[in-house]
Amino acid sequence: MWRAFLNALKVKELRNRLLFTALIIVLVRFASSIPCPGVNPTALENFISDVTAGSSAGGGVMAMIDLFSGGAMTHFALGALGIMPYITASIIMQLLVPVVPALEKMQREGESGRGKISQYTRYLTLIVCAVQGMMVAMAMINPSKIGLPEPGQPLFVGSPVLFIIANIVVLTCTTMVFTWLGEQITERGIGNGVSLIITIGIVSRMPHSVLELIDMAMKGTTPSGASFRPVQLLLLLAVFFIVTAATIMLSQGYRRIPIQMVRKSSVGRMTDGSTYMPLKVNFANVMPIIFAGAILMLPQTLFPALASRPDAWHGWVTLAQAFQHDKATYAIVYGALIILFSFFWVANQFNPLQIADNLKKEGAYIPGISPGQPTADFLDGAMTRVTAGGAVFLLVLALFPMFLYNTFGIPFMVAQFFGGTSLLIMVGVVLDTMSQLESHLTVRRYDGFLKSGRLRSRSN
Repeated sequence: MWRAFLNALKVKELRNRLLFTALIIVLVRFASSIPCPGVNPTALENFISDVTAGSSAGGGVMAMIDLFSGGAMTHFALGALGIMPYITASIIMQLLVPVVPALEKMQREGESGRGKISQYTRYLTLIVCAVQGMMVAMAMINPSKIGLPEPGQPLFVGSPVLFIIANIVVLTCTTMVFTWLGEQITERGIGNGVSLIITIGIVSRMPHSVLELIDMAMKGTTPSGASFRPVQLLLLLAVFFIVTAATIMLSQGYRRIPIQMVRKSSVGRMTDGSTYMPLKVNFANVMPIIFAGAILMLPQTLFPALASRPDAWHGWVTLAQAFQHDKATYAIVYGALIILFSFFWVANQFNPLQIADNLKKEGAYIPGISPGQPTADFLDGAMTRVTAGGAVFLLVLALFPMFLYNTFGIPFMVAQFFGGTSLLIMVGVVLDTMSQLESHLTVRRYDGFLKSGRLRSRSN
């Protein structure tokens, strides 16, 4: 593997791509350290530390946002929103394309149509940025409105109205610049730029989590007061490698559907050929976890806010407690939503009837299955069974950090690296980037990362 990295530095074009990618990453991390205008940095850092250390629902929400922003939320930095508004807009557009005829027609137009959809995605990103920026700025002024405790001192200075307007503009501009930088990495660097920026933000929190684990082992206790010994630290490291290996298997696993090809040669003879169609075990990738987490953020913030009112209905208090991050109710609803969205994503993105029609037009068929509707039914049944297995695997992976958090008192920020969205994104992006490096090296007749086999990117 190390020889492959050294070979990558020997190729001028590849070396320039790697240096360009590294430069963009440094710029993004720099923007995640500069506070927004009007912020009281000391008061904010103390407040975030108190919230994330607790077991409240708000602590889970704030820890999740801080994780994906690479720690920028802790400082309410320029990159506090990160690139997630663009991801949200992209997901919305992907869901709208199959149900909106005009968008579906654009997608069929080829490169020009996809360019128009990309432009609409940027416009939608502006709207999402403005809404999220306003919500975050208002939360800085009055955290209790989203179910968080009152800070010991104000988190901002100056006029509240000017603070909100200024930070909406600043956060929106930063996110759009991040989006542009991500596109530049995709075009002139290595890997998918947008995904790489998210991954770097997650990885940047890992050293802090490792130091926190070591500190717990030295003190002998977790922040919640549970016992934590050095042997438990070694066991957690072993568990981390096992879970990472399982995540790689989930990301790379697929079922092969044999395809027989019948083609007419130039002399008029019929020739046979065989190939296969890969059905990914985790077809939806990390999307079900993102959808489920995004939906559950609403009751996590809405119910506590309603319960805090003087004339609140007692039911709001019960619901607020039920949807706290450490409650069984939250885990059950979270798991059910992951299963639901796994099948929902496949239903929207996988079209067995269209695939069956394309196979028929190309003179291809599945052995033992008649072309047309029987092929579509077979593919639909096969994909349903594959998705069921992948959804259960994804469910276990998503709930494992919550198990560590609730059972052993492992801090939420540390537990996130043992599964869930963060680990899936890291594994997927690393595999995708290594696949691109492997392709560049193989084309130039250099040894790649593997002596046998090959890396499969997420797009395969």
